[in-house]
Amino acid sequence: MSPDALLKGTLAAAVTPLLPGGSDFDDEAFGPMLDRYVAARLDGVLAFGTNGEGVLFSVEERQRGLRLFVEAAAGRLDTAAHCGAQTTADTVALAADAGEAGANAVAVIGPPYFVLDEAAQLAHFAASANACAPLPFYVYEFAKTSGYSVTLDVLRRLREQAPNFVGMKVSDAAWEAFEPYLGLEGLDVFVGPEALIYRGISGGAIGAVSALASAFPEAVAAVVREPTAEGADALATLRAAVERFPRQAAMKRIIAAQGVPVRPDVRAPLRDLTYAESSDLDEWLRDTL
Repeated sequence: MSPDALLKGTLAAAVTPLLPGGSDFDDEAFGPMLDRYVAARLDGVLAFGTNGEGVLFSVEERQRGLRLFVEAAAGRLDTAAHCGAQTTADTVALAADAGEAGANAVAVIGPPYFVLDEAAQLAHFAASANACAPLPFYVYEFAKTSGYSVTLDVLRRLREQAPNFVGMKVSDAAWEAFEPYLGLEGLDVFVGPEALIYRGISGGAIGAVSALASAFPEAVAAVVREPTAEGADALATLRAAVERFPRQAAMKRIIAAQGVPVRPDVRAPLRDLTYAESSDLDEWLRDTL
């Protein structure tokens, strides 16, 4: 696989623009949002990840929404499609469709709820990777969300079964949990937690897939380009300030405060901010933006 086909640099784990009540996509908002990321010199976006409420949409919705991302990216940004779903069948359907939609890569988190053993993990990821081949395939490791870690042995065996398995997004926040994945030779690792960008890149990671970059793209991209401990600490402080609120809605409100026409609406059971939370966020933004 050509190195030019692989993801690199800074990707925003993008929010998903929705109409009032979260009933459907706000088609007209995708273009302005991705224009913002192009202007900020990001390298790409991850569509329908955790920050993008991905698992709350049907397979058909995610397939249609991915095309909105790809169309808005218009070749200016890489579009990685998060295809993780509760069942292998749905994950495979999403992964197989991603190439047809024009995505540049596929990422898959382990299905939540059931704690999968190594055999089940390997079967699930291999089926997903083979479904999107030859598109580059990335495992999305996030034990807090999936409920279990993807084992190193599974990843080694996956490389034997899926030649298009080229890397990982690792969102585990503890360095002790993150670091082992850097030791897998030949896999590109992207940092999820902004607090670990400096240590991660110093240890061999090649970039970041960041939820914070959806709202503060310049700040995250600057630290990825020139990693420092101080820069990563500043991003961690910024992320902690956002996490005081319901995250997806807060990110959308911050994006809107920068002039991008994204509504705060989210898909239930996620919720918008209360009036008091919104007032607190607005006050913080006046001192931040």
